[in-house]
Amino acid sequence: MSRGLNKAMLIGNLGADPEVRSTTDGTRVATLSLATNFTYKNAKGDKITTTEWHRVTVWRGLADIAEKYLRKGSKLFVEGRISYGKYTDKDGIERYTTEIVADELTMLDNAPATASA
Repeated sequence: MSRGLNKAMLIGNLGADPEVRSTTDGTRVATLSLATNFTYKNAKGDKITTTEWHRVTVWRGLADIAEKYLRKGSKLFVEGRISYGKYTDKDGIERYTTEIVADELTMLDNAPATASA
């Protein structure tokens, strides 16, 4: 039997406070905007830094932890899986999404703490 692997690991900083809400059945979910930086030298030898933004979703207890402890600028290690979605917007245009569904968060500010789903 062949098994697949879908794993994402990121270290970055939150670009905004977590957006926390509850589903219709009361399940808590938080959306995080995580920035990661990549630095390289161009052909002239200049140091260039680019920022990539990642949408991270956490559920249940991790959503509660995110709401309580995380703020804009918080440094995090996130581990989870990559999830792709598709929806039709209000204008009838098909849109695609990519997000990391995290099952582990490690806060890297001050005294590190780890939380798992």
